[in-house]
Amino acid sequence: MTDYGHDLLFGTFVTPGAQDPRKAVDLAITADRAGLDLVTFQDHPYQPAFLDTWTLLSYAAARTQKVRLSGNVLSLPLRPPAVLARAAASLDVLSGGRVELGLGAGAFWDGIAAMGGRRLSPAQGVDALAEGIGIIRDLWDVDARGRVDHDGDYYTVKGAKRGPRPAHDIGIWIGAYKKRMLALTGALGDGWLPSMEYLPKGTDSLPEMNARIDEAATEAGRRPSDIRRLMNFMRAGEKSDQWAEYLAGLALTHGISAFIIGGDDHALTERFAAEVAPAVRDLVARERALPGGRQ
Repeated sequence: MTDYGHDLLFGTFVTPGAQDPRKAVDLAITADRAGLDLVTFQDHPYQPAFLDTWTLLSYAAARTQKVRLSGNVLSLPLRPPAVLARAAASLDVLSGGRVELGLGAGAFWDGIAAMGGRRLSPAQGVDALAEGIGIIRDLWDVDARGRVDHDGDYYTVKGAKRGPRPAHDIGIWIGAYKKRMLALTGALGDGWLPSMEYLPKGTDSLPEMNARIDEAATEAGRRPSDIRRLMNFMRAGEKSDQWAEYLAGLALTHGISAFIIGGDDHALTERFAAEVAPAVRDLVARERALPGGRQ
């Protein structure tokens, strides 16, 4: 059993549909008013049926007050890391510290190439993501001396000025499934952000995948608990009490501490906030308070 002891977060995974552009924004507002912690949007810049995710994040930040926002996950091959670093820091400042950075190594390479991005192999995508994360962190590190220089295989930055300073420590949450990406998450990430429906063996995949992250974190001189474990769910449970017990079990047994639901449904969003989230928090808090549990 693994419980990394993180505070619990609850959020939504919203489709950024362009046909009804107000729908995604209204869903974000509903989540904010209902008291959820996160609103996230998928990112497919090559898909004309979707709004541009970064533009949507910016607009949603202006229309909400408390909820945190993130791409889920942003396609790094179409978002240059130095530019993305400044964009994320800027929106974090403007929103009062409400931006997190979900990142992916890239998928759907035909679409990426059609939009002018480089076509990479899966292995190259992992290496490019590692370079990109380093550049992003360097641009945010305004207390370091000198400018940012990076001459890598995939990205080059020569004498870039640092900043602006984010309003809070932006988390880099990585969408990862395979061994090298999981190792990268443990070595460099602040969070792991997969979808339950994409895990090869569902919940049974979690011990092995968590272990891979933990091992890489330890090898990098980090603690396994430095990496938050998040999870997307494309289908929500029908009964709130059973759904709450299931999510609490994932938290206590597998260390999942952020639960993000799809569905694009206002009533589901409100039920998740009003019924499921409080019940999960109560169940987890009671178990952690038991002798031998995490406090």
